[in-house]
Amino acid sequence: MTTAPEHIIEVKEMVKKFGSFVANDRLTFHVERGEIFGFLGANGAGKTTAIRILCGLSYPTSGEIMVAGHNVYNEREKIKRKIGYMSQKFSLYEDLTLSENIRLYAGIYRLGRREISSREQQLLKRLDLSHIRNKLIRDIPLGWKQKLAFSVAIFHKPAIVFLDEPTGGVDPITRRQFWEMIHDATLEGITAFVTTHYMDEAEYCDRVSIMVDGRIEALDTPASLKQQYESKNMKEVFLKLARS
Repeated sequence: MTTAPEHIIEVKEMVKKFGSFVANDRLTFHVERGEIFGFLGANGAGKTTAIRILCGLSYPTSGEIMVAGHNVYNEREKIKRKIGYMSQKFSLYEDLTLSENIRLYAGIYRLGRREISSREQQLLKRLDLSHIRNKLIRDIPLGWKQKLAFSVAIFHKPAIVFLDEPTGGVDPITRRQFWEMIHDATLEGITAFVTTHYMDEAEYCDRVSIMVDGRIEALDTPASLKQQYESKNMKEVFLKLARS
């Protein structure tokens, strides 16, 4: 399969089965370089299963899938070097300090010591966390943890960052600030692939797909979907799709 230069992710007829259960049913879509792509759906719709395949953490049952120019079947290690990942469960080590977490992940990303030191200072200053750099992660508020976890996920400047329900459990103000961080990352050339079950967050995406029972039932810009389904907001769009 030939991947167009502007498509950072290309998926064709992707299927993932667990025995007789079909978690992903012939998914076909692409993600454009530098966009915020929303991968929406209720819990159990198949979002996390798909994102694990795209991250090189799981094999598909069938289909053609390219991520950052690499095939998910035999180039998974190359994919992992070009992506960042933040899971829906908190992904930093609670018993390490902010600084220790940053340096740990930076080392995994194979950054040099000087580069790590420079980027760490810039990161902590940007997040206004320099004064608590030696504080344990478990002792800081959830909102700060999530912002730091996202910043660590893009610390090595990946081509794509996968965010699996990153705003779960945080307050509305922090959620909005988090999405501003995502937007800023795309301005630096990072593509954001975001799964969420918050339908209002779809408004922040360039394009969204909506999954229902393992299938993509709709895919377009938020404005086009609201017009197509004669809805005032994305929650109404989702409810119409889910009920049908």
